[in-house]
Amino acid sequence: MKTKLLCILFFLTYWLSNGQVVINEFDADNPGANDFQIVELKTPLANTSLDGYVLVFFNGTTGAGTASYLALDLDGKSTDINGNFLAGNISVSPSPSLLINNGALQIGPDVVALYLGNASDFPVGTNATATNLIDAVAYSNSAGTSPSTMMGILGISACYVDVQPLGSISKSIQRKSDGTYEVKAPTPKANNDGTGIPINYMTTTLDAANYTEGQPVNITFTTTSPVTSDTNFTISLNNGSFNSSDFTFETNNSVSITSGSSVATKTINLTDDTLEEGDEEFVLVISALPPDVEVNNNSILRRVRDTDFQVANFGTPLNPTYGQVASTAPAGYYASLEGLSGAALKQALQDIIANPSEVHLHSYADMWDIIRVADTNPLNSGEIWDMYLEVPMSKIDQQTGSSIVGKWNREHIFCQSRGGFEVAMGDYADGISIWNNTSAASTVDGVSDAHHIRAENGQENSSRNNKNYGIVNSSTVYAGPTGTQGSWHGDVARASFYMAVRFNGLNVVNGDPSEYLPSTTTSSGNIGDLATLLAWNVSDARDDYEMNRNNYVQTWQHNRNPFIDYPLLADYIFGSQYGNPWFSALASESFEVSEVKVFPNPAAEHIFVSGLRGTSKVEIFSISGAKVFEKTIDEDQMIPIDFVSGMYFVKISHDDKQIVKKIIVK
Repeated sequence: MKTKLLCILFFLTYWLSNGQVVINEFDADNPGANDFQIVELKTPLANTSLDGYVLVFFNGTTGAGTASYLALDLDGKSTDINGNFLAGNISVSPSPSLLINNGALQIGPDVVALYLGNASDFPVGTNATATNLIDAVAYSNSAGTSPSTMMGILGISACYVDVQPLGSISKSIQRKSDGTYEVKAPTPKANNDGTGIPINYMTTTLDAANYTEGQPVNITFTTTSPVTSDTNFTISLNNGSFNSSDFTFETNNSVSITSGSSVATKTINLTDDTLEEGDEEFVLVISALPPDVEVNNNSILRRVRDTDFQVANFGTPLNPTYGQVASTAPAGYYASLEGLSGAALKQALQDIIANPSEVHLHSYADMWDIIRVADTNPLNSGEIWDMYLEVPMSKIDQQTGSSIVGKWNREHIFCQSRGGFEVAMGDYADGISIWNNTSAASTVDGVSDAHHIRAENGQENSSRNNKNYGIVNSSTVYAGPTGTQGSWHGDVARASFYMAVRFNGLNVVNGDPSEYLPSTTTSSGNIGDLATLLAWNVSDARDDYEMNRNNYVQTWQHNRNPFIDYPLLADYIFGSQYGNPWFSALASESFEVSEVKVFPNPAAEHIFVSGLRGTSKVEIFSISGAKVFEKTIDEDQMIPIDFVSGMYFVKISHDDKQIVKKIIVK
């Protein structure tokens, strides 16, 4: 009998201390971006420890519809004076006690569950189980759908629908006193029925959205009502490489709101050092607050702009320079091409740039390190140059998680799906000194060939998808963002030509091979449009930025993009000069750049071309690569123009030699 009583007492103790922890509120789907996601727990007693609990999130649609995708360990956490505990995104107010990355919670039909255990018990892909289950909620963002398989496993009878289309009023799934749930306006860190002890929340404000080294950071802390006794707490700014060497407190890291007051201020001075460390970010974290005061916002992120960046001696693609950066091709690198034509010329070129005894293959993860240098903004060494958008982005905004908003990532100019490129299992960055052998036959190696991988805004990269390049914007053709000047056109063309020579099975073809839409799974090896890319090769001439990039990639891969060194080669392998013998002398400029002038610039009704010697052909191209003018002239001449306003390229040819000038038409 004594043993039975002990068992009953143990069960009652367990039930009282653990069985009444419930999922109180949940919101995965927000109108627009999912950056206000929350999951709230509730205990009947205030300040209850959550040691030994874990939140697990299950995907109800992938595969068998029972696999976990995220687990959050709750050790060291506890509920507040109203028995509430909040996990959520950094934008949520009041500030969550446990932060979740934006968009981390899937919008359904899925299940969120509370277990006894640890996050390590639920690695990604763990099947749903009723063992040690405390509470669970099934939800969906679409009426008529539910995670039915998991509901059966976990013994859940109802699925709650939270539909949040763009422009709607935000709502969450909330527990009622009878144990069922309803959908209404979110009440994070507050009792769902409006009862509870009023909490004195402290809001933190900073005097700027971003800072520069050497600036002061002025911080104000404000409570919703005056504190009843001196309220002391501490703050920290440390975040990765940003540490105490980057800032100083006026006295220490303590802050006090005096009794009867509701405001305190603090000033922190950012150090203006001489280190070229790039932009950094600090995270203002408040800790050690008394129980009767809670933070309304915490983990506040701010950017600190580095003042010690370097400026290159050449221009950006948008404002290019020419002739400042010399090729670092070894002497005789292209000697074997002399006098060859057609297929023999292409094969000889491949033998150079795909030489298996010379060319290095690095990992896909290494591409981050390569493009962080190769794609540096010439005006600021702490930034990369965003190719398609034609703007700089801070190197600190390199994408590290799943979110692409405001981040830059690795763009394959020759699309991965079209080329059939694959990232190797266990891929990781191992540096310039570690490489594998590669050959023209290993098309899959194109996944990590830096000659066609560029730093690109993540959202624009996603918009480009695997579209062909062209001058008409459609579902299959990419013409680039509106309002840009096409400073990337030639770069894209020359990278595409390189890939079509570097790897067997890759081709640049005419037209829009639309049979390879984003929905297909078979790689074609084809990308278009050849005619457009040949025009872009002329309209956007190779500049110093591109040559500098070619030089740097060579230090890693031990090969070069020959179409950057000799843009005219494209015509001999893919264009109008196919079948004619190639000689490097053909690519030399027939005019001294300093002698040939195209003026006025900007122009309105006409331009003058001067400095020519003998008969020359003048062609004018729009920024899209369309030819709008062509004429053969002798000596200097005035050319009338009747074009719409914008940027144009004047190509001047003489005896198979050419130069390109850029003009603006007002």
